[in-house]
Amino acid sequence: MHRFQQFRREGRLSTEEFRSFSMLRQYQTGRTFARIILVSLGIFLVFVFLPWTQNIRADGFLTTLRPEQRPQTIHSTIAGRIEKWYVREGERVQPGDTILQLSEIKDNYFDPRLLERTRQQIDAKTGAMSAYQDKVGSQDAQIEALQKTLDLKLEQTRNYIRQSELKVISDSTDLVAAQANAAVAEAQLNRMRQLYRDGLNSLTDLETRNLKYQEAIAKAVSAENKLLASRNELINAQVELISIEQQYRDKLAKARSERAASLSEYYGAGGEVAKMEGQYSNYAVRSGFYFVTAAQEGYVTKAIRAGIGETVKEGEALVSLMPVHYDLAVEMYVEPVDLPLIQIGNKVRFLFDGWPAIVFSGWPNASYGAFGGKVFAVDNYISENGKYRVLVSPDPEDHPWPKGLRVGSGAIGMALLEDVPIWYELWRKLNGFPPNYYIQNGDQSMKKRSGQAPEIGKEKGKTGK
Repeated sequence: MHRFQQFRREGRLSTEEFRSFSMLRQYQTGRTFARIILVSLGIFLVFVFLPWTQNIRADGFLTTLRPEQRPQTIHSTIAGRIEKWYVREGERVQPGDTILQLSEIKDNYFDPRLLERTRQQIDAKTGAMSAYQDKVGSQDAQIEALQKTLDLKLEQTRNYIRQSELKVISDSTDLVAAQANAAVAEAQLNRMRQLYRDGLNSLTDLETRNLKYQEAIAKAVSAENKLLASRNELINAQVELISIEQQYRDKLAKARSERAASLSEYYGAGGEVAKMEGQYSNYAVRSGFYFVTAAQEGYVTKAIRAGIGETVKEGEALVSLMPVHYDLAVEMYVEPVDLPLIQIGNKVRFLFDGWPAIVFSGWPNASYGAFGGKVFAVDNYISENGKYRVLVSPDPEDHPWPKGLRVGSGAIGMALLEDVPIWYELWRKLNGFPPNYYIQNGDQSMKKRSGQAPEIGKEKGKTGK
């Protein structure tokens, strides 16, 4: 090779005459490689100083903000047999629309005239209540009449007792008078005897005086006998007063006992009527459960129990319903180590299943197919999967989420944190430091903290939450 170059310099070899020489070139490979390295290094240096948004990635799925807007199942309130379907899967229903019809499978409700017969029983018991009420009214009148009769009888007997007492007093006075007359007659008889002995009076006068004395004694005995009879009448009147009072007390007690029994029967009938009224209401309400209706506007997504003639149990799911109107949200789960970085109001970017996206996690503004959200709620208790549930609603300041999204589809969330240079993010990753985060204080200013755990007491004092 050196000799070839020497011949060429001396002009002893003409390279234009040979085609192969025209295809040869002299490449400076080392200089070119150095330039490439320098350019690459310059691009890398520029690249590492570009801004980068720190983020936390978490998987989730679409749900709704309000519980009543989530997919629900319609259950059977009673056990029954499916008789007829009124809807198809995918059909839209309005509140109160009939979905299917059930029939009874319990023998207690087989009677087609159950409500009518129950009403007849209620009417019969109500009539019995009226009869018991009338009976109680009659017994009240009877008790009142007995009480009045007792009062009159007692007053009459007390008057008779008073008459007897007065009669005893009168007879006692008569007895005293008769005894005084007898004593006077005895004294006169004794004087008459003395006069007769002295010969001053005749025997006829003595006998006359003796006759008067005997009459006075007879009147005294009669007066005493009359007094004793009056006293007996007084005692009999007092006994009769006690007897009348006891007699009517027994009658009143019996009447009150019968009234209490009638009242017991009346209240018992009232309790049975109330119980039967409750049964009637239950039967009437149960008859309304034969037709399963939609609770709100929505789409019938799936018939869980199909066919005609199938029996279902109480509380068994029949169809699933998806409400028409709902407010979408994303339910995502974050690791416990990342939970302190999540605050209500934080920005989140989402990638939805079925929506093509070109994503730059550190440059969300340069991503296509990523949609914005804001943290709406954070659970205070860990879920069964060992993560914390975070509910994210659409960001009103960002472009709206696609209308084709459906509840239950998957989503990948990126919670956006602080904007840092790329070199800082690489350095943080290599050292295993946590991302930076902000804590919002009472005056809405943002205070940055890096590489340390939040102080719970201070954070609560600043946020006021």
